[in-house]
Amino acid sequence: MDASDFSVFEYLYRDSGNYKAWGELLLRGNLTDREIEQMREKFSAGEYFIAEQLGVPSVAEQLWGTDGSPNESDHTWHEFSAVRNATDQDVNTMPVWGGAKLLLERIVSVKRWDETLSCNWPHG
Repeated sequence: MDASDFSVFEYLYRDSGNYKAWGELLLRGNLTDREIEQMREKFSAGEYFIAEQLGVPSVAEQLWGTDGSPNESDHTWHEFSAVRNATDQDVNTMPVWGGAKLLLERIVSVKRWDETLSCNWPHG
């Protein structure tokens, strides 16, 4: 597989204590700058989204306590970081999540972000 045929969607979950957990999706295909801007326009405040609403794996659980559930520091929003070109290492070590255009379609089709879909609901 040629890395130029792939891109990486980078995102994170930041709890109210500013602890962070990072996520990455290997995407088949690439997005233009305009398409990335379209994504930002759909995100709340240009960067926040409900991962579960898009079928994107939540990384919030990485910050949960020993009881394995959200706490008062948790909320429902993940944060967009970037879409970048994939490297050979990305392609060789990450599973393909799906197509870049599929993720774009899911994002631009959102009419309203639904916090109840989050694994952290009702803490958000």
